Amino acid sequence: MNIHPSFGSGPGKRRVSGDRGALLTALVHLWPYVWPSDRRDLKARVLVATALLFVAKLTTMAVPFTFKWATDALANPQSAQDTSWLGWALAAPVVLTLAYGGTRILMALLTQLRDGLFARVAMHAVRRLALITFDHMHLLSLRFHLERKTGGLTRVLERGRDAIETIVRMVIIQLFPTIVELALVVGVLLWQFNALYVAVIVAVVAVYISYTYFATEWRIGIRRKMNDSDTDANVKAIDSLLNYETVKYFGAEARESQRYDRSMARYEDASIRSYVSLAVLNAGQATIFTIGLAIVMIMCVYGIKNGTQTVGDFVMINAMMIQLYQPLNFMGMVYREIKQAVIDIEKMFAILGRDPEIEDKPGAKPLIVSQGAIRFENVSFAYEPARPILKGLSFEVPAGHTVAIVGPSGAGKSTISRLLFRFYDIGSGRIVIDGQDIRDVTQASLRAAIGMVPQDTVLFNDNVRYNIRYGRWDASDAEVEQAAALAQIDTFIRSTPKGYETEVGERGLKLSGGEKQRVAIARTILKAPPILVLDEATSALDSHTEREIQDALDRVSRNRTTLVIAHRLSTIVEANEIIVLDQGSIVERGTHAQLLAARGLYASMWYRQREAEEAREKLALAGDDAEAAVSPEPVEREPEPQPQPRLRLTDAAAE
Repeated sequence: MNIHPSFGSGPGKRRVSGDRGALLTALVHLWPYVWPSDRRDLKARVLVATALLFVAKLTTMAVPFTFKWATDALANPQSAQDTSWLGWALAAPVVLTLAYGGTRILMALLTQLRDGLFARVAMHAVRRLALITFDHMHLLSLRFHLERKTGGLTRVLERGRDAIETIVRMVIIQLFPTIVELALVVGVLLWQFNALYVAVIVAVVAVYISYTYFATEWRIGIRRKMNDSDTDANVKAIDSLLNYETVKYFGAEARESQRYDRSMARYEDASIRSYVSLAVLNAGQATIFTIGLAIVMIMCVYGIKNGTQTVGDFVMINAMMIQLYQPLNFMGMVYREIKQAVIDIEKMFAILGRDPEIEDKPGAKPLIVSQGAIRFENVSFAYEPARPILKGLSFEVPAGHTVAIVGPSGAGKSTISRLLFRFYDIGSGRIVIDGQDIRDVTQASLRAAIGMVPQDTVLFNDNVRYNIRYGRWDASDAEVEQAAALAQIDTFIRSTPKGYETEVGERGLKLSGGEKQRVAIARTILKAPPILVLDEATSALDSHTEREIQDALDRVSRNRTTLVIAHRLSTIVEANEIIVLDQGSIVERGTHAQLLAARGLYASMWYRQREAEEAREKLALAGDDAEAAVSPEPVEREPEPQPQPRLRLTDAAAE
């Protein structure tokens, strides 16, 4: 979905801010969703709801009149001697009381019917804007998401969605009807009484609204602090629960509890202040209105004594003031809710106003992959200007060949894959696929042409079939299972009680590291892209499984252009070329044999890894010999389980 142009921040676009014009700006942006040009049915609902609004308010104005007439009939029973139908009806207290009840029922029915009709319009606007925000978050760069905290981001989306609903509901369903009702009440009082009554009421309304404004402004700062502490507590809770195992490894439950409680203590303090300030606001509003009510009723008492008004007028002025109190009370509540909603929506609109760092050029064409050759031409890149990562990098991955990138941690290996996917734009140079600069083609077509098996596999909290099918959504069940078989995980999946419907848990935590990696490999196999990027694709696997997976990867990468980012050098000895990076520059390149013969950095890394592997093998053999020494006779043993994946220090994600 395309983001609505009014939310951008480029030339000719307006940002949404939290200043005094924020509400008006928000309403301007919300209006296309309340009055959608492509939905005639929703427009019709808006028109019918508006008509019902005016009918309901006119009915509301009739309620105090029926109350007045019934009171006058009780206070002056002689008028019942009028034998005409109208005179009898006006004089009969029972009939007028029934009319009073009937108008109140009609008023309620019309109001609820209006709200029910408009509910679909309001919630459609909420849904569309929430979807736009969700889509926009996916358009923002990897840099943005690495800098954000997931808990805080989801909280911004949640509160922003609620704020949209509040603004639409309050302004359309509450504020506009309240203004109409207030105008009708003033008009009726001017007609039925005199200008002095209207002057008093206008003064009361002015004082009431002024007090509400200043008190609400005072409360806004408290609300903002409450939101910040709420977000902070939510971030800490999600961060701790996502790292549940780490918390358990280090016995840090008490420390995590204390961190969360400190945030909740700040939230508690801000919440208490918010409730106290609300009580002060409500008490002041009630006092102001009651003083105004007493003044106009005393004026009516003098009018009755002077014979200019009746007892029914006294009852009516009370009913009209109570009638006025409801919209006034709504005005205060609406203002508070809208101001609070604007605060809640500030960060959401700030995200909507943030332009994606990586965008397709105007008129960008899809990438056409004829062979799949990749070429880096004098590429330089830095996440921060003061810390260059890649320095004039040039190499080529010919079509159908396998090129491996190796080097110490922090050399820039994983950065190469991020640049190839165009998660970032390079500082200088070019990255070319089949002669096409990747900045000149659409991002969707570029990423569709590249398959990725990352070193840190994170799965969706769904079943195994869903996670494998993520590689190609239109794949059949048979194709999903074939990909799993090639990734050497089909047998394991079928051994589970639910098979391919097995839930993998949050971030795939119900699976071992090797199982998650094989699901990721199956997902990429299913995608069947012309270009493969393997970023430590076998890092989480034991030696036996690694050989099986490596065979599968060799079959999959055959006749495909493959870029391998490796730490375990034994997996790339058959690569057509091995490029050795150190501090962002190429220090060696060649085949495995050539690099060993050169006795440089690659050879040093190779021999260190070989020594470590031999040491592990000797320890394993020593353990087997010790076990045999205490057994005088050979004994039959159950087959040993496959060794679990070891924790390894691989390339940091910040490369």
